[in-house]
Amino acid sequence: MVVCGDDGLAHRLAAELRGVYGEQVTLVVPPSERTVRPPVVGRARAASAALLDRVVNAAVNRAGGGTGGGSEPAGSVRVVEAAEATEEAFTEAGVERAAALALVYDDDETNIRAALTARRLNPRLRLVLRLYNRRLGQHIEELLDQAATLATGTDDAGLDASTTVLSDADTAAPALAASAVAGTTKVVQTDGLLLRAVERPPLRPGQTPPSGLATLALLSANGNDPAGAARSGGSDRSGGSDGSDGSDGSGEQGPLLLPDTATVQRARGRGRVVLEQVSFAGPSMPSSRSGAGVVPAFASLFSRRLRWSLAGLVGCVAALAVALTVVTGEHPLYATYMTLLDLFAINDPALHQGLARQILQLLSGLMGLLLLPVLLAAVLEALGTFRSASALRKPPRGLGGHVVLLGLGKIGTRVLTRLRELHIPVVCVEADPEARGLATARRLRVPVVLGDVTQEGVLEAAKIHRAHALLAVTSADTTNLEAALYARSVRPDLRVVLRLYDDDFATAVYRTLRAAHPYASTRSRSVTHLAAPAFAGAMMGRQILGAIPVERRVLLFAAVDVAGHAQLEDKTVGQAFRAGAWRVLALDRSGRDERREDRREDRREEPAVEEAYEDGRAGGASGWVWDLPDNYVLQKEDRVVLAATRRGLAELLGRRSRERAGA
Repeated sequence: MVVCGDDGLAHRLAAELRGVYGEQVTLVVPPSERTVRPPVVGRARAASAALLDRVVNAAVNRAGGGTGGGSEPAGSVRVVEAAEATEEAFTEAGVERAAALALVYDDDETNIRAALTARRLNPRLRLVLRLYNRRLGQHIEELLDQAATLATGTDDAGLDASTTVLSDADTAAPALAASAVAGTTKVVQTDGLLLRAVERPPLRPGQTPPSGLATLALLSANGNDPAGAARSGGSDRSGGSDGSDGSDGSGEQGPLLLPDTATVQRARGRGRVVLEQVSFAGPSMPSSRSGAGVVPAFASLFSRRLRWSLAGLVGCVAALAVALTVVTGEHPLYATYMTLLDLFAINDPALHQGLARQILQLLSGLMGLLLLPVLLAAVLEALGTFRSASALRKPPRGLGGHVVLLGLGKIGTRVLTRLRELHIPVVCVEADPEARGLATARRLRVPVVLGDVTQEGVLEAAKIHRAHALLAVTSADTTNLEAALYARSVRPDLRVVLRLYDDDFATAVYRTLRAAHPYASTRSRSVTHLAAPAFAGAMMGRQILGAIPVERRVLLFAAVDVAGHAQLEDKTVGQAFRAGAWRVLALDRSGRDERREDRREDRREEPAVEEAYEDGRAGGASGWVWDLPDNYVLQKEDRVVLAATRRGLAELLGRRSRERAGA
């Protein structure tokens, strides 16, 4: 495996591949003397070195307590220093012989250029790209896959090479948003398949558990301050432990991933994550800009009071027209026309007409005088609305229960979009007037406070004293910490989520804040920790559908062919389930017609599966059967969706694991 990058994601990804999957990794990083972003690169080097040592030591200890007998650890990392991902650097890193290459530079153009070069050097190489531009990423993915197909002369079905475009911002944003809002639904959506996992509170005595497809995890025993949250982003200090033992290493009970039925029934005082909904979502549609773009909706042009004033004037004109029809006996249209002429003072005076007609003309003139200020107010309001549509909005008076989001960079922009998709009120704080997220905030009509969060009055302008949570996701740890401490001085019970890079620093911050504010909720998150499992899974193959965070741990969803996996083939669904490692959730029914004739003799053993096929319980077009019976036998031709921990998936997909199983 080859990993190329210039920030912490590359180092953590190398540690993930080495410690969890046991792969040999070549890490291509900029030279130490490079001056571009030296604090980030230097800090990443120091942190990754310590992390790599912890990961390998833990893996060796679990394997037998040492490296005696001349054996080497599960994986190894070779570091190659290169200023750019050029052909010479790829040759030195051995890309021609590599199985997969991850390009995780912080610049999209650099990653694309390097991907084109790598695809030319090795058409069978599995590529994983980090791109912020999602639309461009789709086109690049198709282009590189087509280039591999043409270069090898092999169709997509027979070619192991694939291109996967991921974004660390998109991967981490749902977890960060969920940390700021308790009970947020977690969603995995890919290729038209929508998996919805919901956090449910602990059951009360005598309460019947709601229906759900599967219990994916049991949350920490302490719901206010989960033990798993005590560790900072990327704090899998035991080399990627998924918490199957329910402990975080400090004696506190942490989350349990993929528990068995007996454990779920015994866990009465713990919340749970349940797979609640599976449906066919179809292709992703662009977000609607109705009412949120440069041209606002008609209703937003005028205030409610002004709209009522205009409606009242229209009613008065209609009443005068009806009265004129009654008095003069004219046609209603003619009476309305005469009333409007009187209203705009362009009609002849009714000097020699009846008293009633003269009174109506005077009333129409009075309505005309009242109409002038209303029209002027409408024009001013419309101009002000159009002007504010292209400018940043200010937090409205009386705002409360919102989320204060600090930072509108790559991560902050994605988190903002996610929060607005959940219809959560947000107020953003950004110091850079040219930040990339300001355009998104303007489009979504989200209030923004421009200013340095470390200065007095900035958080007050964001209504921090009435906020529900503070989400600090700037790129500076000290800025996030300072903002959190100041916010806690204003609101001791405020829910705080910090984006911190350094593990030890984040752990110390968390423990100190928990001790100082025991009844408040504090979370620390690392984008690299949240994104690394998805990138590593994509390097192992295209089977990875997505991931959901469970407190400080990650649960992966993957589509796996049963053939070649001794843990699945010819096993029932119940036998294939391994608590804390993996669980089969669904069966692919595509191609079922070809297999049905061969299995008619076994139909009596799997009536629930046949009924599910006939009823289309998987959502019709998705082609998957969910809620499988435990007695269904997995055949070699089957393809399944399973939920797995990182180490469980490594055992299933890792090349060395398959080689050992075959031997």
